[in-house]
Amino acid sequence: MKKQLILIVLGCITLFSCKKLEQEPQSSASKQAVFGNESGLKLYTNSFYNMGFLPRNSTSQDAMSDYLAVRDVQAFLRPGAFAANTSSGWTWGELRNINYFIANCNDPAVPADVRNNYLGIARYFRAYFYMEKVKRFGDVPWIGKPLEINDPALTAGRDKRTLVMDSVLADINFACANIKATNDPSRTTITKWVAYAYKSRVCLFEGTFRKYHTELNLQSTAEKWLQDAASAADEIIKNGGYSLNTTGGAGSSYRQVFTSTAPVATEVLQAAVADVNLGVLNEANWWWTSGTYGAKASFTRTFINTYLKLDGTPFTNDPSYPTMLFKDEVKNRDLRLKQTIRLGDYKRISSGQLVPAPPVFSYTFTGYQPIKWTLDDMYFDAGALNTNAIALFRYAEVLLNFAEAKAELGTLTNGEWAATIGALRARAGITGGLTAKPTVADPYLVANYFPGITDPTILEVRRERGIELSLEGQRFADLLRWKRGQLMEQQWNGFYVPALNTPMDLNEDGILDVAFFSGTKPSPAVAGVTYVDVSPNIGNAVNSQRLKNGTSGELIWMNEITRKWEDKMYYYPIPLTDLQRNPALGQNNGWQ
Repeated sequence: MKKQLILIVLGCITLFSCKKLEQEPQSSASKQAVFGNESGLKLYTNSFYNMGFLPRNSTSQDAMSDYLAVRDVQAFLRPGAFAANTSSGWTWGELRNINYFIANCNDPAVPADVRNNYLGIARYFRAYFYMEKVKRFGDVPWIGKPLEINDPALTAGRDKRTLVMDSVLADINFACANIKATNDPSRTTITKWVAYAYKSRVCLFEGTFRKYHTELNLQSTAEKWLQDAASAADEIIKNGGYSLNTTGGAGSSYRQVFTSTAPVATEVLQAAVADVNLGVLNEANWWWTSGTYGAKASFTRTFINTYLKLDGTPFTNDPSYPTMLFKDEVKNRDLRLKQTIRLGDYKRISSGQLVPAPPVFSYTFTGYQPIKWTLDDMYFDAGALNTNAIALFRYAEVLLNFAEAKAELGTLTNGEWAATIGALRARAGITGGLTAKPTVADPYLVANYFPGITDPTILEVRRERGIELSLEGQRFADLLRWKRGQLMEQQWNGFYVPALNTPMDLNEDGILDVAFFSGTKPSPAVAGVTYVDVSPNIGNAVNSQRLKNGTSGELIWMNEITRKWEDKMYYYPIPLTDLQRNPALGQNNGWQ
């Protein structure tokens, strides 16, 4: 952006070099060149896409969530390991860039509707900036203008959540009303429908946060936010022209959205697109298929159990599920499961040849190894080489936002259920329960996830959201707004192992894949089998990977490390250095 503005200034100097210096000061000329025509406004707003608070081409945003076991327990969850002096995120420089544009986009030489279009884009980004701050810190100062170095606002305190969120909503409403573009074939820019999608996300977050965080005393205002979430999503459903991708059928259409080089235009509203020629690539394969680089993130069995059977009934209705072997538990399930983890007939490409690819225990702790974002060719495993587009907003989320907002309001109809949750499940090959809301609360969901929820529709919408949006960076925010941070304490468990020293064929291809032992590795070893030590100790060190019952049971990872959730953790602490610079900010409760 700086280079581009320098070029503009140099062009202006050349343009005005024949005029008297006192007639047109250089600074005025450069400002007019930016704000006095549409190309300057477009150039300026294009710089917003590179701001650090926006999601990039990362596929690892759910690394801290309740449904992934990772390499290490995050300091945030370890008692006494996280405090204000280790907090971060209190950064405001990018806001000034946005506010400067908003304050100066007022040149009458540019038609009002053109100015309002770019103001809508700027205010979209300001809303995004502030939403991330509110999610992280709660109350924050609302700054609606570019501040000078001696502005009193720099030493003022924080504003109330209500003021900030009302301002966020005003910004996003302006964006929805004034952004002109309704379609971007590249799916890389902010359009009117992206703004509406973001509005549905923001309003759903705030509505449910106010509903379940009763300590805020804002329950009476939650309904309006939920209504706004539903209406924003409904605007896209009725007028946006999007649909769920069904190319390739139920067995591949879901994963295709995440592995395609070009964004799947029917479903994806906005994406981070790779470009080999520009060297803009992502590292999905490297992160998910490396034993050393990524977090070795693996799904927990507790979460995998939430995937329905193909007939639409809960898998956990089967009384044998606790001791079911991996090869059996993954059969006859929601077809998104086989498009999210390695199982059954999944294969990869090695030197142009298809090869069986069961879960690999150098890459997974639990046996439930993700494939949602990875490309099947092993070529992409050795660095940041991925060419797949990373969906940032997609139609499936819009349907989920609509369904959840209406379910929370108690107004979701059977027809709306069929058009949202039913449609998502039909795409996944599920045949039952597609046309009418559920009438019975699933006891597994109540016991393991949402003990305070009795409404079966809300429970099923939450089940659907967890499965459909897995690994897309929304899970932790969902736990915050539902006030279910305690789920971060859940045990990291893996698939069931019936006995030690017994090799298992995980994908039923006739080749034994893995065996678990304690103490001494079996000898002679079976060729091709990966042996995993589940001893209580390896040498003088505690072994973090064990079996729940010692010689059998679910795999357990890092059960010896205490994870503790406290209510103060619904907000991060204000970083200590920032609090020292401005004591008027005050510290979030519990972090003093």
